Amino acid sequence: MGTTPGRRPVARLAMRRSVRDSLFTPDLTARLVQLADVDPADVMEDFGEAADLGSVEVLITSWGCPPLERDVLDRAPRLRAVIHIAGSVKHHITEACWERGIAVSSGAEANAVPVAEFTLAAILFAHKRVWQIGNLYREHRTFLPWTDHVPAVGNYRRTVGIVGASLIGRRVLELLRPFDFDVLVTDPYLDEPEARSLGARLVDLDTLVAASDTVSLHAPSLPETHHMMDRRRLAMLRDGATLINTARGALVDTDALTRELVSGRIHAVLDVSDPEPLPASSALYELPGVLLTPHIAGSIGGELKRLTEHALAELARFAAGQPFARPVHHARLARSA
Repeated sequence: MGTTPGRRPVARLAMRRSVRDSLFTPDLTARLVQLADVDPADVMEDFGEAADLGSVEVLITSWGCPPLERDVLDRAPRLRAVIHIAGSVKHHITEACWERGIAVSSGAEANAVPVAEFTLAAILFAHKRVWQIGNLYREHRTFLPWTDHVPAVGNYRRTVGIVGASLIGRRVLELLRPFDFDVLVTDPYLDEPEARSLGARLVDLDTLVAASDTVSLHAPSLPETHHMMDRRRLAMLRDGATLINTARGALVDTDALTRELVSGRIHAVLDVSDPEPLPASSALYELPGVLLTPHIAGSIGGELKRLTEHALAELARFAAGQPFARPVHHARLARSA
């Protein structure tokens, strides 16, 4: 893989123009043009007939990149690699790409960092009942006997359930190590020794849901995970438990979750939803036990620089004739986000 060492490969950017503006600061743009024969002002938002792909050896993609269908690849005979400045490549890497042996790299591991940090903060705040107590303080504007109003508050010896030992799930498990938590994990591709090495005890999903004070979802959205948190499993959550979803909205039956949350029996931190965004009439916007955020757990603002730096490091490897450090493997896509 790669190009002749010492020669800059011909590259093009394929993403929304607004995304390019967020990803490439002046210093990163300068680094880009050092590594590749590329016009950073030329951004392909579609692969229509006007898009000149004949000389392109590497595509640098991000959010908004159209699918690389067979007819597009026919117009890019020299394309050998795609470097994605984001997480999942499922939206634009097609079977035709794999058939042609195109090497693919993704920033999924870099993007896992802020999601895991967001999740850790959500877990700590959930057990501390931060938003519930904050709402009470705002309402009463004086100190109250908080544990009378919000029982079972505090982080010590809480049980945290991690659903999915994905890149993000593993990063969360790593971040949980310094805390006094009992950690459970469920994942069909994980065995007990590996779970122990991650600092958790391997259990099935039903056991995890019933035993955890906080359940955090890190599974991919697949047919077999659709509504994995359905009415039956949501009813299994302990009274006062918190469900955290920074993965995909389709993992949860929104109607069933709404009924549980309206009852006040459980709480939730939802960075994703199904549909997304939720309709303006959704009760979830107003419930005191729910924290809704607009899909911001992943890289945003200054965190985007990490993604671009990762992509440029991969571009440097390609230019030097070296394999990617973070390749995407076709065989693993079926069980990833």
